[in-house]
Amino acid sequence: MKPEDRRQEIMDILMEAGSASVEDLASRFGVSKMTVHRDLDDLEQAGLLRKVHGGASIQSSPQFESDFRYREKIAAEEKRRLAQHAATLIEPGQIIIIDDGSTAGGVADYVKDIRPLTVITNNLSVINKLAAVAGIDVISLGGQYSKKFNGFFGITTEEALRSLRADMAFLSSSAIHGASAFHQDQEVVQTKRQMMKSAARSVLLVDHGKFGKSALHFLTGLDAFDMVLTGSEIEPSFEQGLKDAGIKLQKIGGKTAEDTA
Repeated sequence: MKPEDRRQEIMDILMEAGSASVEDLASRFGVSKMTVHRDLDDLEQAGLLRKVHGGASIQSSPQFESDFRYREKIAAEEKRRLAQHAATLIEPGQIIIIDDGSTAGGVADYVKDIRPLTVITNNLSVINKLAAVAGIDVISLGGQYSKKFNGFFGITTEEALRSLRADMAFLSSSAIHGASAFHQDQEVVQTKRQMMKSAARSVLLVDHGKFGKSALHFLTGLDAFDMVLTGSEIEPSFEQGLKDAGIKLQKIGGKTAEDTA
């Protein structure tokens, strides 16, 4: 097996399991542990995984955000609820922004009947879902494509956003600590901040598992959002902390949305 094929299969394994040991990978592919270590070194250098003691992981950490394909599988039903509710906030004729996040990106599944509509996005999945939908104009933000985030980032993306104005921006974040949002990648942070500046209102969609976690880069205080949507699964202590901080939090359950602020 060619090294590039083996590394792709390593990534496929991690997408399913989240982590794997060097010993198991060496046995699976019939190669030495040293060969596996070299493969993992190359994949880590490319930002696709993080090496841990005895193996590798694709799961998020304060300095590492996982591949979008893995993130899409986490809390999928809760993310669907958040995206579906977010779409009810949109009115025909509006201009909206959708970021690269797997949660905010889900909004695209529920706007196809809200027409006419203009969607500004750096999320390739959103572009692919809406590009051919009649009555929806898609403005794709150029920039450097990130395979890991399945989106476009960098100076070109930010310059395009500065020249645009929208009614509402839908964003996600990988970590919520206290009443602040964080992310592992500084380019992603810069793009999200510019999206907020370009929109009259901003809504954060974040599943309950993101609370109580931190990441390397501060994104913004949650009070910068007009609304924070999360699942009804949020721990009461986190909910109370946000309520005390005056954050406009809505819990989205199976059928209802509960305003706790």
